[in-house]
Parts: sequence; C-alpha cells; structure tokens
Amino acid sequence: MWTVKFGLALAVGLGAGAAQAAECRKDQFEGQSYTVCQVDMVRDEIGLFLRDRDTGTLLGSFGAVEDMLKAEGKALAFAMNAGMYHADRSPVGLYIEAGQELRGLVTSDGPGNFGLLPNGVFCIREDRVDVIESLRFAQERPECRDASQSGPMLVIDGALHPRFLVESDSRYIRNGVGTTENGQQAWFVISDNALNFHSFGRFFRDYLKVPQALYFDGKISRLYAPGLGRSDIGFPLGPMVGAVIDADAVVD
Repeated sequence: MWTVKFGLALAVGLGAGAAQAAECRKDQFEGQSYTVCQVDMVRDEIGLFLRDRDTGTLLGSFGAVEDMLKAEGKALAFAMNAGMYHADRSPVGLYIEAGQELRGLVTSDGPGNFGLLPNGVFCIREDRVDVIESLRFAQERPECRDASQSGPMLVIDGALHPRFLVESDSRYIRNGVGTTENGQQAWFVISDNALNFHSFGRFFRDYLKVPQALYFDGKISRLYAPGLGRSDIGFPLGPMVGAVIDADAVVD
C-alpha cells in the first residue's frame, strides 16, 4: 500500500488521516489505483452545483462551474460528478442546493444502482458533512445546506452493502464519497481502473476506514483536479460537487 500526494497543498505523512486543504492524491490498495480528494470542514468550503446561479441554465461541466465561480472571485480546487440524473440531467433523488430543495427524497427500491437499497444522501451543513442512509435521513430530516441522494450505499455503519459480491464481474470506473463519524472530513474517490462494487467499498472501509460511504456513479464518473493536471471530459453532467477556493490562491 503506497500513497503519492499532489495538489494545492502537500501533505506531511502518508496516512489517510493526514488532512490538508482540498488535497488530491494518488492511492493504491489491494492492487487497485485510486485518485482521492480530501476535504477538512474546519478550513475547506464545498458545495453542490447543478444550475448557473444567475441564469438558471444547467451547468453540465466543470468548465461551466469554473466560469460561474470566476465571476465571484472563486475557483475550484477539485470537482467530481455527485449523483445520478435523468436524461434531462435532473437529479434522480433528493437534491438541495443553497438551501433550496429541487427534488424530493426517494425511499422506495427500484431498478438500477440507485434503487439497490440501502441508498443514501450526501449532506453538507455549515460545519460538517455526512453520508446518511436514506431511511434514516427520512426519520431525522437534518437541515442540509446542500444534499444529493445517490446509491447504493458503499459502507453502512462500518459494513459493506449486503448485496455486494466479491467475485462480481460488473466492473466500471466508479466514484463516491466517504465521511468520518464526526463529520469533519470527507474523501471523494474515483477509481483509476474498472472494478466491482465490493472492491470499491473495501477501499472506503478498509483503507480510508470511514463508517459511511456512498456511491455516486460509474461509467460517466469524472474528476477535475487541476493540482494533478486532470480535467476529465465527456457527456454533460448533472449534479457536481467541488471544493471552492479564492481565485488568487490558484498557483499556475
């Protein structure tokens, strides 16, 4: 197991617990390679992005988010797709941005990965960030500033999703997020090669050691990480998540 770190701030030490501001790095675990972007809620600002704040038009790309933020004197430290969406790019499940709920919570099972219960909600509050299983979310109804529902859950209270198969031959580039119990740190992960759910979940459970983790998507999984010289392109995206920094903090 080895770690190579890059990004806007270089870390001291190699463990998953060494938090640095909006840092992205390369990790390897069990012969699989991953790119991991780490957020610390004490000093980092993160948010969800779907529509332009001024025009209301769908953003659809990391470049469009950058253009919107540029007008505010801000920039992205990193970003990735953050949940499943319909053909019109509207979110499949709960979606809240800047306190406005644009789509309601879905608690029923259904087709596809989203309906592979339990699924969950990625919830951003002012002082913490959490992955919360959807039925629990429905009971507790936390006040999220931003939230995106996706599925399936990868790790639930320290255990892998019960439907994951070790030898599954369903392999894709996958991305997701895991959060600490105190809600102060989050790890946004994209696999660098195709793998199954069981392998992806083990990275969160056994390497990052997070109690809760949520799958964002596969096939279309993409990452924007300028500190790594990476800006994935492809079909237009729905919800995106990113860490926001002052534009004058960007180092060319």
